[in-house]
Parts: sequence; structure tokens; C-alpha cells
Amino acid sequence: MMRTTKGVMVVALGAVATVGLSACGGGGGGTTGNATGGTSAAAKGGNLTILELGPREHLDPQRMYLGADITFANRTYVRSLTAYSPGSDGKLVADLATDTGTMSDGGKTWTFTLADGNKWEDGKPVTCADAKYGVSRTFAQDVITGGPNYAIQFLDIPTTKDKDGNEVPVYNGPYKKAGQAEFDKAVTCEGNKITYKFKKPWTDFNMNTGALLAFAPYRQDKDQGAKSDFVPFSNGPYKISGTFDQNKGGKWVRNDQWDESKDPFRKAYPDTVTNTLGVQNEVAYPRIVADAGEDKNSYVGIQAPPSVLPQITGNPAAKSRSINVAAPYVDYIQPNMKSKVFSNEKARQAFAVATNRDAYITAYGGPSVMTPTYAMCNKELKCYKDFNPFGAPTAGDPAKAKQLLQEAGMTLPVPITVVYRSRPTADKALAGLKQSWDQAGFNVTLQGLTESYYATIQGPAMATKDAFWGGWGADWPSGSTVLPALFDGRVNISAGGSGQDYGYFNDPEVNAAIDKAYTIANEDEREKAWGDVDEMINKKAGVIPLVNQKFTFLHGSNIKNFEPATFLGSYPDTARIAVK
Repeated sequence: MMRTTKGVMVVALGAVATVGLSACGGGGGGTTGNATGGTSAAAKGGNLTILELGPREHLDPQRMYLGADITFANRTYVRSLTAYSPGSDGKLVADLATDTGTMSDGGKTWTFTLADGNKWEDGKPVTCADAKYGVSRTFAQDVITGGPNYAIQFLDIPTTKDKDGNEVPVYNGPYKKAGQAEFDKAVTCEGNKITYKFKKPWTDFNMNTGALLAFAPYRQDKDQGAKSDFVPFSNGPYKISGTFDQNKGGKWVRNDQWDESKDPFRKAYPDTVTNTLGVQNEVAYPRIVADAGEDKNSYVGIQAPPSVLPQITGNPAAKSRSINVAAPYVDYIQPNMKSKVFSNEKARQAFAVATNRDAYITAYGGPSVMTPTYAMCNKELKCYKDFNPFGAPTAGDPAKAKQLLQEAGMTLPVPITVVYRSRPTADKALAGLKQSWDQAGFNVTLQGLTESYYATIQGPAMATKDAFWGGWGADWPSGSTVLPALFDGRVNISAGGSGQDYGYFNDPEVNAAIDKAYTIANEDEREKAWGDVDEMINKKAGVIPLVNQKFTFLHGSNIKNFEPATFLGSYPDTARIAVK
């Protein structure tokens, strides 16, 4: 999911969560966060193969915004100031920096000191100037497109109006260099110490640097702008051998300038890592189930589709090589506050009460693929709060919903249009939701879109529709990357449309609670506050969360230490994987 508002583009870490596949407990060799393949016998050597459909969107750290891609990059060729350590007990740790950063001025200032001895693949040191240059590229919106551009919102750089009337920074990146002096005030270097100054508190900034790569160092002399996208330059344990083809893949070999003693957790067991792109999931997974030849050293980088799950769960040997893990993604429906029907809060409540989450889950393949939820904060996040705003069962309560509609003064049936992203399974899932909504007294028209879904529903032309389907995953483990991004109308709604706040939700009480949560320095207290904001939005029927997704992954029999990167999208974590 991407939003473009007031010159800012933001995308969720797993943002294009379409199907929902996996979560806590169950499948195969372990439950959430457990590794399969053993942990004691890992040794250096061999080739690890990762099969994927592709094409790869980006290799450029400042442009990367898909969970699987970020996870792979962070473990192999891109190190940043901080990182999340592997496994279900993953923690925020210092990576290129000496510690996880120092916050001051209530969260408006952060400083990090880069550790000595870390090098690029050509032997030159990773410097403060490289870290400063990396984030500067984010501001070149016409060149470095598609990435997580939080820096543009937060860095203390003055803004101006663009030709469309949107507020944009006066600084436009290192290529045109307009406003360079203002950027140089916001990001400063003093020896190995880098300081970031923000216009508003960012109390979990170091979590951003651990989960995303927009603030990762980048060598200016290696920057070719957009042409750099598939020409990676490594400061991690692997470097590209030859060239990388975004449709076919490439081979990664050891970076002899990487020093394991200076890396907090990457083990780099395989001698080489081969990305093989162009393989359909429905072809790749049966290969790993069969476990023959080189496939014994392989895994599929994207979660198993529901169609192949029976091949895994019905085969004991394959099941023992699988993991079924909690994914960070939430599917939801957002009523439109501009709708003639859903501007009425009682009507929104009726819509929520009638929603049949069980039917939605059944259409997608059952509890190994997703679990029901009433919260926008994923159950794996600290901000998750266990609430049920209207006491409705997961199967919905059409009778109670009909009563609410009548109390709202509506003439039944109430015609509404629900817009969603059309896919074969999604069509079935939305049909299941429609059935209970219709039973409650609505007359639902489903409008499925197949092209440019999010860009379309964000536009002003869709503001007359009644409700929208969405999918979202936190960029890092905090409610700050869920609730403001989706429900703060001040940063979303403009003449250009809804941004990521597809239902035009803009509530003063919620906005005030968002502002307060941002200022809380203590992580536990801050995440509790985000959970309270979540409940507040739901009690106003501003959103109808449906499910938490679950992922199933499978690996070949030679692979050891197969585990999810819990705080990087729950995709397979190559930090400790071995084939020997």
C-alpha cells in the first residue's frame, strides 16, 4: 500500500498483503518463531538457493519497500545503524553503530556513532558521510522512487508549495541540490557521530533504522541515481557476482571485506547464495516437497499459497520441514465517512456487527492461513489490545446489526457499494462477507478492481463509494506505523484524495491521542497508548479489522536454522541459515 500526500510517500512493510497466509502455532516443524533443520550442526560452505517468482522490485536500499526484499538485503549486503536480531526473540541491536542511538529534546534529536572497522566491499570504511548521503537520496522523489520516505515527514527541513499546492521540502535530494544547506542543518556529521534533527518527536526512530533501509549508508561515488537500482554495493557478508537480472536473479558470493567479529549476528554460513527468479509458487513448492537434488539446499522466498498447503500438511516429511508463523499483516474493511450511509455512526456499527470473519477465513483456506481479529494492531505487536468493540461474534450477528440499522433510521434494505481488490480467492471471500451484510439489511454491491487498486481508491473519484477493503503491515513493531498512517486525516486527506485513510476518517479526539502517543518515550507505555488509540477508532466504527495473516514456508532437507525474521515481515531469515 502506498500513499502520496503532501509530498510524502509511505508504504507498509508488507504492504501488498493480498492473500494472507500463515501465523502463530501450527504447521510443520514448529510454531511461531521456531527454527527447523536443527541449530547445532551448522557449518560454513555450500550454496543456498532461494526460489521466487519475481521480478525483483528493487535492490537499492533507499527504494526497497517489500518485506521479503528488505529481509534478504538486511541479512546479506545492506547493514544500517541498527538492526533486529534473528528469531522469535529478536531484539533491536546496534549494527553499524556502537549502540542503538541516543534520543534528546523529547525525541526531536537522535545521535549515533558509527563503529570503527566496518568496510565496503572495496575495503573503504563505512563513514558518517555515507550514512548522511544515504538518507539524502530519499528526497530525490523523481529519481529514488517507491521507498519508505519517513525522512521527508520528520527531518527538520522547511517546506514550500509545489505546482499542485502540496507542501514539499525545499531540499530535493543530492542530484539537483536545491535546499542543500537546509538538509545539512538537519543531518550533521562530527567525526563518526551522525545527528538527526526532526521537526516533531520521533521516539521510535531507531526502530525505523532497524526495520527499513532508507537511513542505510550509501557511497556517493557509487551512486548512479535510478541506474543504481540493480547494481548493489555491499557492506555486508555477501556481494553480487557479476550482474543481477531483476527477472532471472543473480548469485551472491562472500564479501572478503566483511568482518564477522564486527557483526552482531550475521553468520553467513553458505559460501554462495543464489536468487532464482521466474519460478511460480505452485511449481516451486512441489519441488521442495519432493526434496531432490539441489532443491535439498533450497527454499521458496514467498509464503505458500493455499493451493499447495495440503501437499505440505499431508506429507509428514514435508511438514517436518515447514514453519507456520504469524505474519504482520492485517486485512480490514474501512467504511467511508463521506458516504451518505456511513456518515451515520449507528450504520457503521451495524456494518461492523454483521461482518462474518469466519466466512472470510474459510474462503482463504482456514486457520492455517489467517485468524480473526478486532484490532488494527497485529497480535504480534506490543500495541495489540484485546477488545471487541460491539461484542459481535466472529461469524457476525445479522439480527443485532439489523436492529442497529433500524435505530439509525435507515429504510431497509440499505444500498451500499464495497470496493475491493479482485482476485479469485478475494472474490469468494468478499462474497462471504456480502452474505451476512445482506442478511443484516444492507443491499451490497461488490466492486472488484484488478488494476492499480490502491492508487485508484485513494483518488477523489472514489470518495462516493461506501467502504473499501485494505491490507496493512507495520513497518516496524510499533503502532506508530499502523494507526497514524491509516487514520490520521491531517497527513492523509487532501484535494488529491484520501491518501491511505481510504475512508476519510479524521476525528479530533483520535488525532489528539495520536499526537500524545508520539511523545511517550517509554516503549511499553507508548505501545499501550497506541492500543488505546486502536480501540478508540474501532469504537467509533472507523474501521472493521478482519484477520491477522499467517505464513507457511518450506525448506529442503539440507537446510539448518530455518526461522522467520519475526520483526522483518516474518519472511525466512538468512542470518543464521546453513546448508552444511
